[in-house]
Amino acid sequence: MQPEIADLIDGELAKGWHERRSQDLCRLLRARRDSAQERQDYRAAVWVAGLLYLIFTATDALLIPDVLAYTSIARLGIWVVFVFGLDAQLRRGQPLSRIDKQCAVGVIAAYAAWLCLTSFSVHHLSASYYIIYGIIFMMVSNLFFNFGFSLAAATSGVILAGFFLALATLFPVGATYTVVVGTLYVATYLLTLFVNWKLNRERYRVFLNAVRAEIQQRKVAERGADLLRLSTTDAMTGLPNRRAIDEELRITWEAWQAGGASFGVILIDIDYFKRYNDFYGHQAGDACLTAVARAMEAASGRHGGSIGRFGGEEFIVLVCSESRDATIAIAEGIRRAVADLDLEHAQRPDRLRTVTASVGAVFSADLPGAKAERLVTEADRALYRAKASDRNCVRAFDRHDPERLDLRESVADIVRTALAQDRVSLVYQPILDARTGRVDAVETLMRLTAPGGAPISPATFIPVAERTGAIVELGRWAIRTACREVLVPGLAPRISVNVSTVQFRNPGFVLGIAEVLGSLGLQPARLAVEVTEGLEIESRPEVLQGIAELRQLGVQVWLDDFGTGFSGLSCLQTVPFDVVKVDRSFLHAAATERGAGMLRDMIGLVRNAGHRPLVEGVENVGHLDRLAGLPVDLIQGFHIGRPMPIELLRTHLRHNVQQDLGPEAERHPDTAARQARSSSR
Repeated sequence: MQPEIADLIDGELAKGWHERRSQDLCRLLRARRDSAQERQDYRAAVWVAGLLYLIFTATDALLIPDVLAYTSIARLGIWVVFVFGLDAQLRRGQPLSRIDKQCAVGVIAAYAAWLCLTSFSVHHLSASYYIIYGIIFMMVSNLFFNFGFSLAAATSGVILAGFFLALATLFPVGATYTVVVGTLYVATYLLTLFVNWKLNRERYRVFLNAVRAEIQQRKVAERGADLLRLSTTDAMTGLPNRRAIDEELRITWEAWQAGGASFGVILIDIDYFKRYNDFYGHQAGDACLTAVARAMEAASGRHGGSIGRFGGEEFIVLVCSESRDATIAIAEGIRRAVADLDLEHAQRPDRLRTVTASVGAVFSADLPGAKAERLVTEADRALYRAKASDRNCVRAFDRHDPERLDLRESVADIVRTALAQDRVSLVYQPILDARTGRVDAVETLMRLTAPGGAPISPATFIPVAERTGAIVELGRWAIRTACREVLVPGLAPRISVNVSTVQFRNPGFVLGIAEVLGSLGLQPARLAVEVTEGLEIESRPEVLQGIAELRQLGVQVWLDDFGTGFSGLSCLQTVPFDVVKVDRSFLHAAATERGAGMLRDMIGLVRNAGHRPLVEGVENVGHLDRLAGLPVDLIQGFHIGRPMPIELLRTHLRHNVQQDLGPEAERHPDTAARQARSSSR
């Protein structure tokens, strides 16, 4: 319906003044006019007009005092009927179009009564002057009330005719008077009627523009809701994504800290899912994840829990729980729901031949002073213990376990000593040129291991590093190491490195980058610094200043996760990014017509703003097909290449045939990427 109305409005605004209006839009205008505010304004106008009519009793007393008693009674009677009658109908909800007609009759009746009674006065000269005031009734009908043009013309036309009829029958005036005053009446009639026509035409155009603005605002609101839903929803499973579940965890944790109900955090990992994906294919893998997600959602929903996809084949459940045992029971129910699906998995290295899940759980009351992140960390550690115990089982955090790592202090210690103890490393994920299939860049990602060798999630150690300030030293090391491992030997044209707000606040951040590039003899343009949209860039002067200094140095600046925050649209206009990475959620949602339209819009928005679009999340051939024909410059994702250590990157790039695929690649960027990917196998 909205597009139809929008088309009608565009056509109506293009019409000439003499062309007939759309009946559909006129009906909509009448419906809008019957709003509560319009009725309130109409009531006020009726009362003002009525009081003005009564006030002219004073001029009756001055000019025609001999008929004052009659005019006073007539004025009062008409005022009572006119004002209270219309007021009552307005309160009862009568349509304003009907009230307009009754109001017009009231104006004519008031004029006729006044004109007739004035004619009985013996003060003929005063009366002849007084009837000039009849033009006020024309102004009231043409200008004061919002009468339509036809009704205004009819009402004021009756008043004009009544005036000439009165001159001919009731008032003994000469021809000169008739010509002079008649000309005034006619001129007033024409001028006020013309103004009425202009006002009505302008009101109609204002109405049309207002409706069009409402439609556009509704579209923007719907698009914003779609963007928000995409940014908080996993496109494959339809579950809340990590961003959304992190926010729910924060709210749940804060409520618990304020004296609310205790809760459990449950992490689930699908056992040997990479083997499943490699053997059965990505489409079957996606179907498996979706089926598992539905089963776990039903199992957790029976206990009022909420589930989200935490990443890859890992899921998280938040559920209100009264005890550690109750949390374990809920986790066991979730594990059993996955096993009961009985999905075939013939490539498992153990004795089982169906899809199962390993589960780690933690009860909030077991960590009374912990932060929300600590709960996830301990659930993650419990999950690793489950995977180390032949999988397909549940393990829960136990504060009395002598082997557990007290991350309340140790994560910070691990981060502080990571470089000295050689527990931090880098992995690299290739980024391809969508036109040629060549590696355009590699993204640098940091990894950290605990003393026992267990990996610590970046979601755990990065916030700790930022909070303690260790991210400054780690970030400097990452840039220097990545430049030395990738750029110096010429493995890739450039590298991209993620940076945090803490690094931008460090006064020596840009100077340190300049020192690294200078000492290694590298061109600044071969380094790209990625800033996340969620940093609210425009409200952070240190980030804006840092970006300006980086660009002055010659380092590229990329915007990461575009479309998932709230500052990106305006940032595209104010910050000169070299590359904008469209968040993976838009590509994954492009399986539907609406999602595909949004992906096209996002890419077009980036390109029209003068930036190079990079689409993240290319995880299978279907994702590449969705990008066919779209003006994409760069692509990235597991189908292009997973994050890998430098040794594997060298092998990957050594076997990646670097060939120019020519015009065909420009017409089919998916083909270019697929050929480049195939050549790396």
